[in-house]
Amino acid sequence: MVAVRIRRAWASVALTALVVAGAACQPGAREGEDPGADGSASGQQPGTDDPSASPVGDGAATALPDDPSATAIPPGTTIDPAMAVDPPAPFRAPTANPDILIASDASLDPEVITRIAEIDGVAEVLPIGVGQVVVESRVYDLAIVDPGTYRRFVSAEAATNDEIWERVAGGELGVLPAVQRRLPINAEEFVRLGTDGEDPIIHVGAYAPQIPTIELVANAKWGEKLGIPETNALLVSTGTGTPQAVREEVQEAIGSDLAPQMLDIASRRGLDPDVFQTVVPVGTFADAVGTFTYTPTGGGRIEPAASWVREHIVTETVPILGQVTCNRYLMPQLKAALQEIVTTGLADEINPDEYAGCYYPRFIAGSTSLSNHSFGLALDMNVPGNLRGTVGEMDRGVVAIFKKWGFAWGGDWSYTDPMHFELSRIVNPG
Repeated sequence: MVAVRIRRAWASVALTALVVAGAACQPGAREGEDPGADGSASGQQPGTDDPSASPVGDGAATALPDDPSATAIPPGTTIDPAMAVDPPAPFRAPTANPDILIASDASLDPEVITRIAEIDGVAEVLPIGVGQVVVESRVYDLAIVDPGTYRRFVSAEAATNDEIWERVAGGELGVLPAVQRRLPINAEEFVRLGTDGEDPIIHVGAYAPQIPTIELVANAKWGEKLGIPETNALLVSTGTGTPQAVREEVQEAIGSDLAPQMLDIASRRGLDPDVFQTVVPVGTFADAVGTFTYTPTGGGRIEPAASWVREHIVTETVPILGQVTCNRYLMPQLKAALQEIVTTGLADEINPDEYAGCYYPRFIAGSTSLSNHSFGLALDMNVPGNLRGTVGEMDRGVVAIFKKWGFAWGGDWSYTDPMHFELSRIVNPG
Protein backbone atom coordinates (compact mmCIF):
# COMPACT_ATOMS: atom_id res chain seq x y z
CA MET A 1 0.00 0.00 0.00
CA VAL A 2 1.38 3.41 -0.93
CA ALA A 3 0.15 6.94 -0.47
CA VAL A 4 -0.63 9.25 -3.34
CA ARG A 5 0.05 12.72 -2.00
CA ILE A 6 -0.39 16.03 -3.74
CA ARG A 7 1.73 19.04 -2.82
CA ARG A 8 -0.05 22.40 -2.67
CA ALA A 9 2.29 24.64 -0.73
CA TRP A 10 5.91 25.65 -0.61
CA ALA A 11 5.81 24.47 3.00
CA SER A 12 5.13 20.84 2.03
CA VAL A 13 1.52 20.66 3.18
CA ALA A 14 -0.28 17.54 1.92
CA LEU A 15 -3.91 18.39 1.15
CA THR A 16 -4.95 15.11 -0.44
CA ALA A 17 -4.16 11.56 0.60
CA LEU A 18 -5.28 8.41 -1.20
CA VAL A 19 -4.41 4.82 -0.44
CA VAL A 20 -3.54 2.98 -3.64
CA ALA A 21 -3.23 -0.79 -3.79
CA GLY A 22 -1.10 -2.85 -6.10
CA ALA A 23 1.47 -0.23 -7.06
CA ALA A 24 4.46 -1.76 -8.80
CA CYS A 25 7.61 -0.38 -7.22
CA GLN A 26 11.10 -1.46 -6.31
CA PRO A 27 12.02 0.14 -2.99
CA GLY A 28 15.71 0.20 -2.22
CA ALA A 29 18.27 1.48 0.24
CA ARG A 30 20.81 4.23 -0.03
CA GLU A 31 24.19 3.09 -1.17
CA GLY A 32 25.67 1.14 1.72
CA GLU A 33 22.47 1.13 3.81
CA ASP A 34 20.42 -1.83 4.84
CA PRO A 35 16.77 -1.66 3.75
CA GLY A 36 14.27 -1.03 6.52
CA ALA A 37 11.61 -3.51 7.48
CA ASP A 38 9.26 -2.09 4.85
CA GLY A 39 11.89 -2.37 2.14
CA SER A 40 12.57 1.37 2.07
CA ALA A 41 15.87 2.98 2.96
CA SER A 42 16.48 3.39 6.66
CA GLY A 43 17.76 6.46 8.43
CA GLN A 44 17.30 9.50 6.24
CA GLN A 45 13.99 11.31 6.56
CA PRO A 46 12.78 13.62 3.81
CA GLY A 47 12.00 17.26 4.35
CA THR A 48 14.72 18.09 6.86
CA ASP A 49 14.81 21.67 8.07
CA ASP A 50 18.59 21.72 8.15
CA PRO A 51 19.68 24.11 5.37
CA SER A 52 22.89 22.14 4.93
CA ALA A 53 20.80 19.16 3.91
CA SER A 54 19.21 21.02 1.01
CA PRO A 55 20.25 20.01 -2.50
CA VAL A 56 20.72 23.74 -3.05
CA GLY A 57 24.06 24.41 -1.42
CA ASP A 58 26.89 26.92 -1.64
CA GLY A 59 27.67 27.92 -5.17
CA ALA A 60 24.27 26.89 -6.51
CA ALA A 61 23.30 28.78 -9.62
CA THR A 62 19.59 28.61 -8.87
CA ALA A 63 18.36 29.54 -5.41
CA LEU A 64 15.08 28.68 -3.76
CA PRO A 65 12.40 31.39 -3.56
CA ASP A 66 12.71 33.80 -0.65
CA ASP A 67 10.89 32.46 2.40
CA PRO A 68 8.97 29.86 0.39
CA SER A 69 7.15 28.55 3.45
CA ALA A 70 5.28 31.83 3.69
CA THR A 71 3.61 31.41 0.30
CA ALA A 72 0.87 28.87 -0.22
CA ILE A 73 0.14 27.97 -3.82
CA PRO A 74 -3.52 28.43 -4.75
CA PRO A 75 -5.19 25.56 -6.62
CA GLY A 76 -4.38 25.61 -10.32
CA THR A 77 -1.28 27.76 -9.87
CA THR A 78 1.87 26.72 -11.73
CA ILE A 79 5.11 27.05 -9.78
CA ASP A 80 7.23 27.61 -12.89
CA PRO A 81 5.04 28.68 -15.85
CA ALA A 82 8.00 28.35 -18.23
CA MET A 83 8.06 24.60 -17.60
CA ALA A 84 4.30 24.02 -17.96
CA VAL A 85 2.60 22.25 -20.86
CA ASP A 86 -1.07 22.05 -21.79
CA PRO A 87 -3.34 20.59 -19.08
CA PRO A 88 -3.71 16.82 -19.30
CA ALA A 89 -6.56 15.20 -21.18
CA PRO A 90 -9.28 13.75 -18.97
CA PHE A 91 -8.86 10.13 -17.96
CA ARG A 92 -10.09 7.73 -20.64
CA ALA A 93 -11.12 4.31 -19.36
CA PRO A 94 -9.99 1.63 -19.20
CA THR A 95 -6.46 1.63 -17.83
CA ALA A 96 -3.77 -0.16 -19.85
CA ASN A 97 -1.36 -2.76 -18.50
CA PRO A 98 2.29 -1.65 -18.79
CA ASP A 99 3.66 -4.98 -20.02
CA ILE A 100 6.82 -4.22 -22.03
CA LEU A 101 9.22 -1.25 -22.11
CA ILE A 102 11.64 -0.68 -24.99
CA ALA A 103 14.29 2.02 -24.47
CA SER A 104 16.93 3.48 -26.76
CA ASP A 105 19.43 6.33 -26.67
CA ALA A 106 17.73 8.02 -29.64
CA SER A 107 14.18 8.52 -30.85
CA LEU A 108 12.61 5.30 -32.06
CA ASP A 109 11.89 4.94 -35.76
CA PRO A 110 8.15 5.59 -36.33
CA GLU A 111 8.05 2.57 -38.66
CA VAL A 112 9.31 0.36 -35.83
CA ILE A 113 6.60 1.71 -33.54
CA THR A 114 3.99 1.00 -36.21
CA ARG A 115 5.26 -2.57 -36.71
CA ILE A 116 5.03 -3.26 -32.98
CA ALA A 117 1.53 -1.78 -32.78
CA GLU A 118 0.41 -4.12 -35.57
CA ILE A 119 1.66 -7.31 -33.88
CA ASP A 120 -1.19 -9.69 -33.13
CA GLY A 121 -1.54 -9.64 -29.34
CA VAL A 122 -0.38 -6.03 -28.85
CA ALA A 123 -3.34 -4.02 -27.63
CA GLU A 124 -1.78 -0.56 -27.32
CA VAL A 125 1.54 1.29 -27.58
CA LEU A 126 2.62 4.62 -26.10
CA PRO A 127 5.85 6.46 -27.05
CA ILE A 128 7.52 8.14 -24.06
CA GLY A 129 10.98 9.43 -23.18
CA VAL A 130 13.26 7.77 -20.65
CA GLY A 131 16.60 8.79 -19.18
CA GLN A 132 18.64 8.51 -16.02
CA VAL A 133 19.61 11.37 -13.73
CA VAL A 134 22.36 10.99 -11.14
CA VAL A 135 21.55 12.56 -7.76
CA GLU A 136 23.92 12.09 -4.83
CA SER A 137 25.64 9.03 -6.32
CA ARG A 138 22.40 7.26 -7.18
CA VAL A 139 20.95 6.77 -10.66
CA TYR A 140 17.20 7.48 -10.93
CA ASP A 141 15.00 6.36 -13.82
CA LEU A 142 13.04 9.33 -15.19
CA ALA A 143 10.17 9.15 -17.68
CA ILE A 144 9.25 12.12 -19.87
CA VAL A 145 5.55 11.82 -20.68
CA ASP A 146 2.35 13.37 -21.88
CA PRO A 147 0.50 13.25 -18.54
CA GLY A 148 -2.87 12.76 -20.23
CA THR A 149 -1.87 9.55 -22.05
CA TYR A 150 0.69 8.12 -19.61
CA ARG A 151 -1.80 8.23 -16.74
CA ARG A 152 -3.70 5.30 -18.25
CA PHE A 153 -0.71 2.99 -17.67
CA VAL A 154 -0.54 3.43 -13.89
CA SER A 155 -2.91 2.11 -11.22
CA ALA A 156 -6.60 3.01 -11.58
CA GLU A 157 -6.63 5.09 -8.40
CA ALA A 158 -3.72 7.22 -9.55
CA ALA A 159 -4.89 7.34 -13.18
CA THR A 160 -8.21 8.89 -12.20
CA ASN A 161 -6.65 11.47 -9.85
CA ASP A 162 -6.64 14.59 -12.04
CA GLU A 163 -4.48 16.62 -9.69
CA ILE A 164 -1.45 14.35 -10.01
CA TRP A 165 -1.31 14.86 -13.77
CA GLU A 166 -2.18 18.55 -13.57
CA ARG A 167 0.88 18.94 -11.34
CA VAL A 168 3.12 17.08 -13.78
CA ALA A 169 1.73 19.10 -16.70
CA GLY A 170 2.36 22.24 -14.65
CA GLY A 171 6.08 21.49 -14.52
CA GLU A 172 6.34 19.58 -11.24
CA LEU A 173 7.87 16.17 -10.59
CA GLY A 174 5.95 12.98 -9.91
CA VAL A 175 7.84 10.66 -7.55
CA LEU A 176 7.38 7.00 -6.80
CA PRO A 177 6.46 6.86 -3.07
CA ALA A 178 9.20 4.32 -2.29
CA VAL A 179 11.78 6.81 -3.56
CA GLN A 180 10.79 9.61 -1.19
CA ARG A 181 13.03 8.55 1.65
CA ARG A 182 16.18 8.25 -0.44
CA LEU A 183 15.75 11.09 -2.94
CA PRO A 184 17.36 14.23 -1.41
CA ILE A 185 14.23 16.39 -1.36
CA ASN A 186 14.63 19.49 0.79
CA ALA A 187 12.16 20.97 3.26
CA GLU A 188 10.36 22.93 0.54
CA GLU A 189 9.99 19.79 -1.62
CA PHE A 190 12.61 20.76 -4.22
CA VAL A 191 15.25 18.44 -5.64
CA ARG A 192 18.17 19.10 -7.96
CA LEU A 193 18.28 16.79 -10.98
CA GLY A 194 21.99 16.19 -11.31
CA THR A 195 25.30 16.46 -9.49
CA ASP A 196 26.40 19.97 -10.43
CA GLY A 197 25.37 23.16 -8.65
CA GLU A 198 24.13 24.47 -11.98
CA ASP A 199 21.82 21.53 -12.66
CA PRO A 200 18.11 22.39 -12.63
CA ILE A 201 15.88 22.30 -9.56
CA ILE A 202 12.34 20.95 -9.78
CA HIS A 203 9.47 21.01 -7.31
CA VAL A 204 7.94 17.69 -6.26
CA GLY A 205 4.24 17.85 -7.08
CA ALA A 206 3.02 14.38 -6.09
CA TYR A 207 4.05 11.01 -4.74
CA ALA A 208 2.25 8.49 -6.91
CA PRO A 209 2.64 5.02 -8.44
CA GLN A 210 4.51 4.73 -11.74
CA ILE A 211 5.08 1.92 -14.21
CA PRO A 212 7.64 -0.68 -13.10
CA THR A 213 11.29 0.49 -13.27
CA ILE A 214 10.29 4.20 -13.43
CA GLU A 215 10.92 6.28 -10.30
CA LEU A 216 10.37 9.86 -11.47
CA VAL A 217 8.09 11.40 -14.09
CA ALA A 218 8.06 14.87 -15.69
CA ASN A 219 6.62 16.60 -18.73
CA ALA A 220 8.09 17.29 -22.18
CA LYS A 221 9.47 20.72 -21.22
CA TRP A 222 11.70 18.98 -18.69
CA GLY A 223 12.68 16.49 -21.35
CA GLU A 224 13.88 19.35 -23.54
CA LYS A 225 15.77 20.93 -20.64
CA LEU A 226 17.48 17.67 -19.70
CA GLY A 227 18.13 16.52 -23.26
CA ILE A 228 15.89 13.44 -23.12
CA PRO A 229 14.15 12.61 -26.43
CA GLU A 230 10.36 12.48 -26.17
CA THR A 231 10.10 9.18 -28.07
CA ASN A 232 13.22 7.17 -27.25
CA ALA A 233 11.09 4.56 -25.48
CA LEU A 234 7.88 2.65 -26.07
CA LEU A 235 5.36 1.26 -23.61
CA VAL A 236 3.57 -1.82 -24.92
CA SER A 237 0.35 -3.20 -23.49
CA THR A 238 -0.88 -6.67 -24.39
CA GLY A 239 -4.28 -6.15 -22.78
CA THR A 240 -5.63 -9.44 -21.49
CA GLY A 241 -2.95 -11.40 -23.36
CA THR A 242 0.40 -12.65 -22.11
CA PRO A 243 3.44 -10.42 -22.79
CA GLN A 244 5.65 -13.47 -23.32
CA ALA A 245 3.49 -14.43 -26.30
CA VAL A 246 4.62 -11.36 -28.28
CA ARG A 247 8.17 -11.12 -26.98
CA GLU A 248 9.86 -12.76 -29.97
CA GLU A 249 7.94 -10.66 -32.51
CA VAL A 250 8.72 -7.47 -30.59
CA GLN A 251 12.40 -8.41 -30.51
CA GLU A 252 12.34 -9.03 -34.26
CA ALA A 253 10.71 -5.63 -34.85
CA ILE A 254 13.28 -3.67 -32.82
CA GLY A 255 16.38 -5.56 -33.93
CA SER A 256 19.26 -6.97 -31.94
CA ASP A 257 20.59 -3.63 -30.67
CA LEU A 258 17.66 -3.18 -28.26
CA ALA A 259 16.00 -5.46 -25.73
CA PRO A 260 12.36 -5.54 -24.61
CA GLN A 261 12.11 -5.20 -20.83
CA MET A 262 9.27 -7.39 -19.57
CA LEU A 263 7.60 -5.23 -16.93
CA ASP A 264 5.53 -8.05 -15.50
CA ILE A 265 8.84 -9.61 -14.43
CA ALA A 266 10.14 -6.27 -13.15
CA SER A 267 7.06 -5.74 -10.99
CA ARG A 268 7.57 -9.11 -9.29
CA ARG A 269 11.32 -9.55 -8.87
CA GLY A 270 13.30 -6.71 -10.35
CA LEU A 271 14.97 -6.42 -13.73
CA ASP A 272 14.56 -9.16 -16.30
CA PRO A 273 17.78 -11.22 -16.02
CA ASP A 274 17.36 -12.63 -19.53
CA VAL A 275 17.95 -9.36 -21.41
CA PHE A 276 20.47 -6.54 -21.35
CA GLN A 277 19.37 -3.17 -19.97
CA THR A 278 19.87 0.23 -21.59
CA VAL A 279 20.82 3.33 -19.59
CA VAL A 280 20.53 6.78 -21.19
CA PRO A 281 22.16 9.26 -18.76
CA VAL A 282 21.68 13.02 -19.00
CA GLY A 283 23.91 15.94 -18.00
CA THR A 284 27.67 15.55 -17.52
CA PHE A 285 27.22 11.82 -17.17
CA ALA A 286 25.81 11.67 -20.70
CA ASP A 287 29.08 13.09 -22.03
CA ALA A 288 31.18 10.60 -20.09
CA VAL A 289 28.95 7.52 -20.31
CA GLY A 290 27.18 7.58 -23.65
CA THR A 291 24.75 4.69 -23.93
CA PHE A 292 25.41 2.16 -21.18
CA THR A 293 24.14 -1.37 -21.65
CA TYR A 294 24.52 -4.14 -19.09
CA THR A 295 23.18 -7.49 -17.96
CA PRO A 296 22.31 -8.31 -14.32
CA THR A 297 24.47 -11.23 -13.17
CA GLY A 298 23.14 -11.87 -9.66
CA GLY A 299 24.40 -10.94 -6.23
CA GLY A 300 23.89 -7.24 -6.91
CA ARG A 301 26.49 -7.25 -9.69
CA ILE A 302 26.11 -6.28 -13.33
CA GLU A 303 28.14 -6.97 -16.46
CA PRO A 304 28.47 -3.91 -18.73
CA ALA A 305 28.80 -4.53 -22.46
CA ALA A 306 32.39 -5.45 -23.32
CA SER A 307 32.46 -2.78 -26.05
CA TRP A 308 31.49 -0.11 -23.51
CA VAL A 309 34.19 -1.24 -21.09
CA ARG A 310 36.84 -1.16 -23.83
CA GLU A 311 35.82 2.36 -24.82
CA HIS A 312 35.38 3.91 -21.36
CA ILE A 313 37.35 2.08 -18.65
CA VAL A 314 41.11 2.46 -18.30
CA THR A 315 43.77 1.72 -15.69
CA GLU A 316 46.36 4.45 -15.22
CA THR A 317 48.83 5.71 -12.61
CA VAL A 318 47.83 8.89 -10.81
CA PRO A 319 49.54 10.95 -8.08
CA ILE A 320 49.22 9.73 -4.47
CA LEU A 321 46.90 6.77 -5.19
CA GLY A 322 49.06 4.96 -7.72
CA GLN A 323 47.20 2.70 -10.16
CA VAL A 324 43.44 3.27 -10.41
CA THR A 325 40.77 1.93 -12.75
CA CYS A 326 38.20 4.54 -13.74
CA ASN A 327 36.30 6.07 -16.64
CA ARG A 328 38.74 7.64 -19.11
CA TYR A 329 36.78 10.90 -19.00
CA LEU A 330 37.50 11.13 -15.28
CA MET A 331 41.24 10.57 -15.50
CA PRO A 332 42.48 14.01 -16.67
CA GLN A 333 40.54 15.79 -13.95
CA LEU A 334 41.51 13.27 -11.28
CA LYS A 335 45.19 13.61 -12.17
CA ALA A 336 44.94 17.41 -12.15
CA ALA A 337 43.22 17.46 -8.74
CA LEU A 338 45.68 15.05 -7.14
CA GLN A 339 48.68 16.87 -8.62
CA GLU A 340 47.46 20.16 -7.18
CA ILE A 341 47.00 18.46 -3.81
CA VAL A 342 50.65 17.36 -4.00
CA THR A 343 51.79 20.85 -5.07
CA THR A 344 49.94 22.54 -2.20
CA GLY A 345 51.49 20.20 0.38
CA LEU A 346 48.28 18.30 1.18
CA ALA A 347 49.33 14.88 -0.11
CA ASP A 348 49.57 13.47 3.41
CA GLU A 349 45.83 14.15 3.85
CA ILE A 350 45.04 11.27 1.47
CA ASN A 351 46.00 7.76 2.56
CA PRO A 352 46.45 5.49 -0.51
CA ASP A 353 45.95 2.43 1.71
CA GLU A 354 42.42 3.67 2.49
CA TYR A 355 41.37 4.11 -1.13
CA ALA A 356 38.29 1.95 -1.85
CA GLY A 357 38.10 2.03 -5.62
CA CYS A 358 36.44 3.74 -8.55
CA TYR A 359 35.01 1.37 -11.18
CA TYR A 360 32.72 -1.19 -9.57
CA PRO A 361 29.75 -2.30 -11.74
CA ARG A 362 26.93 -3.06 -9.36
CA PHE A 363 23.53 -2.08 -8.04
CA ILE A 364 23.14 -0.08 -4.86
CA ALA A 365 22.55 -2.52 -2.00
CA GLY A 366 19.00 -3.84 -1.82
CA SER A 367 17.82 -2.26 -5.07
CA THR A 368 17.93 -2.37 -8.86
CA SER A 369 19.28 1.19 -9.00
CA LEU A 370 22.80 1.61 -10.34
CA SER A 371 25.59 3.15 -8.33
CA ASN A 372 27.55 5.66 -10.41
CA HIS A 373 30.63 3.59 -9.54
CA SER A 374 29.20 1.38 -12.31
CA PHE A 375 30.32 4.04 -14.78
CA GLY A 376 33.75 4.52 -13.18
CA LEU A 377 32.91 8.14 -12.41
CA ALA A 378 33.29 8.15 -8.63
CA LEU A 379 35.98 7.27 -6.11
CA ASP A 380 36.10 6.66 -2.36
CA MET A 381 39.10 7.72 -0.25
CA ASN A 382 40.12 7.74 3.41
CA VAL A 383 37.28 5.35 4.11
CA PRO A 384 37.64 4.54 7.85
CA GLY A 385 37.34 8.14 9.02
CA ASN A 386 34.70 9.20 6.50
CA LEU A 387 31.80 6.82 6.87
CA ARG A 388 28.32 7.59 5.54
CA GLY A 389 26.11 9.72 7.72
CA THR A 390 29.06 11.41 9.46
CA VAL A 391 30.78 14.78 9.09
CA GLY A 392 33.96 12.88 8.36
CA GLU A 393 37.60 13.85 8.58
CA MET A 394 38.29 14.80 4.97
CA ASP A 395 40.60 17.82 4.78
CA ARG A 396 38.60 20.77 3.47
CA GLY A 397 41.54 21.95 1.39
CA VAL A 398 41.46 18.62 -0.43
CA VAL A 399 37.71 19.00 -0.88
CA ALA A 400 38.10 22.50 -2.35
CA ILE A 401 40.66 21.30 -4.89
CA PHE A 402 38.47 18.41 -6.01
CA LYS A 403 35.53 20.78 -6.44
CA LYS A 404 37.71 23.13 -8.49
CA TRP A 405 38.47 20.23 -10.83
CA GLY A 406 34.84 19.32 -11.44
CA PHE A 407 34.01 16.89 -8.64
CA ALA A 408 31.05 16.87 -6.28
CA TRP A 409 31.74 15.85 -2.67
CA GLY A 410 29.49 13.47 -0.75
CA GLY A 411 30.06 15.43 2.45
CA ASP A 412 27.73 18.14 1.07
CA TRP A 413 24.81 15.78 0.63
CA SER A 414 21.63 15.42 2.66
CA TYR A 415 22.84 11.96 3.71
CA THR A 416 26.55 12.57 3.95
CA ASP A 417 29.16 10.36 2.29
CA PRO A 418 32.43 12.21 2.98
CA MET A 419 34.67 9.50 1.49
CA HIS A 420 33.00 9.95 -1.90
CA PHE A 421 33.92 12.23 -4.82
CA GLU A 422 32.17 12.00 -8.19
CA LEU A 423 32.37 13.75 -11.54
CA SER A 424 29.87 16.61 -11.70
CA ARG A 425 31.13 18.59 -14.69
CA ILE A 426 33.70 18.25 -17.42
CA VAL A 427 36.77 20.45 -16.87
CA ASN A 428 39.61 20.58 -19.39
CA PRO A 429 42.93 20.68 -17.49
CA GLY A 430 44.44 22.22 -20.62
